[in-house]
Amino acid sequence: MMGDLPRDRIVPSRPFEKVGLDYAGSIITKPNFKRSRVTLKSYFAIFICFSTKATHLEVVSDLTTEAFLACLRRFIARRSKPSVIWSDNATNFKGARNILSEWNEICKSNRIQLFSAEEGIEWNFIPPASPHFGGLWEANIKSMKRILLRVAKSAIMNFEELTTLMAQIEAVLNSRPLSPRSSDPNDLNPLTPGHFLTNCAISSFP
Repeated sequence: MMGDLPRDRIVPSRPFEKVGLDYAGSIITKPNFKRSRVTLKSYFAIFICFSTKATHLEVVSDLTTEAFLACLRRFIARRSKPSVIWSDNATNFKGARNILSEWNEICKSNRIQLFSAEEGIEWNFIPPASPHFGGLWEANIKSMKRILLRVAKSAIMNFEELTTLMAQIEAVLNSRPLSPRSSDPNDLNPLTPGHFLTNCAISSFP
């Protein structure tokens, strides 16, 4: 009978203990005022659990230390404090990924490193000239962008609309099976990253 996985298969008990972290964007957004013609830039922070491949997406309003620190605090409040964070090194990318130069400086800033030290978080940067270290979160960024483009197309959303859509995309990413689906109708549902977050499959789709 199809159903949720038994609890003894839900391991580990603490997702997001060791995570990969990356920035993506920018995407054009607009203020909440309907008649405003002003456009803004928003960014995405993607957190990937190395153990479960669970994904957490955050929309960030600008590329500043304050905005990223707020993003990191939201992640910790909702997903618990990681023990280790691995993030990209800007020297791995060129051209379109120049945003990582600013992102790299933010991560290495005294405020972020002091916050990490106070929280007991070990912060590591992947070695220069070795982008394959970040392959897991790069793959998730590609999947996130693919869904975003299919759903939003050319529409310009405000910050709340984009945040809502990203939460739904997060649910899609966390609903992907971690193992092949069996052809036996009596087998249980496949294990997904969502099982490690809610003990059941997440089925929210945009």
